[in-house]
Amino acid sequence: MKILVINGPNLNLLGLREPKIYGSRTYADLCSFIEDSCKELGVECELYQSNHEGDIVDKIQQAYGVFDGLVINPAAYTHTSVAILDAIKAVSIPTVEVHISDVDSREKFRKISYVSYVAKKKIAGLGFEGYKCAVEFLKEYLENK
Repeated sequence: MKILVINGPNLNLLGLREPKIYGSRTYADLCSFIEDSCKELGVECELYQSNHEGDIVDKIQQAYGVFDGLVINPAAYTHTSVAILDAIKAVSIPTVEVHISDVDSREKFRKISYVSYVAKKKIAGLGFEGYKCAVEFLKEYLENK
């Protein structure tokens, strides 16, 4: 089972970016956490991060026929990107949306999520652990599909 994990803009600045919201751990720490979690769950994963919407759309399109599931933290594009939504819909890869912070308790505009229209599940506010929960959910979903 192969899962693609996509992280959107500014997540590469974890540890520097608003540590009261996102914590002090770095993007490298997040990558290690995800890789260790996937290994523990017996799932192969590939990690990808971009600050560019079109690059994320391209990566989702390239995932077709290669990956069984998608975990995505679209970051700021959560609230703005119909293009990312359309790409996920086009490839029909089961998707879980993840957010490190509890986006629903933050600014009003963060309550809008285009990816939620197609995601099988949304996990928010669990920090890094949310990614492990997403992989666990996808693994169970795909095994029982």
